[in-house]
Amino acid sequence: EHVGGVAAVLTLLTLLSLAGAVARWREEGRVAIWLHVPIFQSRFVAAAAAQGFDFHHAEQGSSTLTLWLGEGPNRLPGFATHQVGVAGAVLDESTGKVLVVQDRNKTLNAWKFPGGLSNPGEDIRDTAVREVFEETGIKSEFKSILSIRQQHKHPGAFGKSDMYIICRLEPSSFNISFCQQECLKCEWMDLEELARTKHATPITSNVAKLLLYGYREGFDKIDITMRELPAVYTGLFYKLYHRELPESYRNVT
Repeated sequence: EHVGGVAAVLTLLTLLSLAGAVARWREEGRVAIWLHVPIFQSRFVAAAAAQGFDFHHAEQGSSTLTLWLGEGPNRLPGFATHQVGVAGAVLDESTGKVLVVQDRNKTLNAWKFPGGLSNPGEDIRDTAVREVFEETGIKSEFKSILSIRQQHKHPGAFGKSDMYIICRLEPSSFNISFCQQECLKCEWMDLEELARTKHATPITSNVAKLLLYGYREGFDKIDITMRELPAVYTGLFYKLYHRELPESYRNVT
């Protein structure tokens, strides 16, 4: 009872302190408040809610709440709305074979390109190479982006939107040692066979046809390449993905 009483007093003091702070910030003309609450101090969330705070997001050891103080509707940006999945279409140009897997935990055992979710702060190209190696044991090098799928209300993304990017990779090793926990099967399949088979996911079939076109007619017809450029924020850089420019256009001023 004593511990509970102390907690109640602390919560009351927090409520009074926060109410005073909010009143002061309103007088100062503040537009919004961001409140970070460590997980072991979560009891203070109720005090914040009493002042009109709403949850914005939670990550690992803390939650973040917000309170809009400006005029009109809340204009604060929402938290992340998309997840990013990346797959690697690893094509051995010397044989015309491409690396494919079947997921172990899917009800439909269809062929697909190995891949998974991109980690925070991880470049698309690095995700593709990492996921291919983790699932198949094949080492590879990023060459280009082939396609981007956008899907909304994705069940696997907790109802958020999903971006699924398929990259073209070039293998530097060829002996498969696939992950038994994630994959049911893994093999090098003839690219033309993959483009024709009915036992592949729809996006895999479509990208296989695109890849076959590039393999036969030249990858310059299908590749989306990458350049790294300096960002407006000092010391930071970003990746820009686009079709390759003809040399005569690269240095237009």
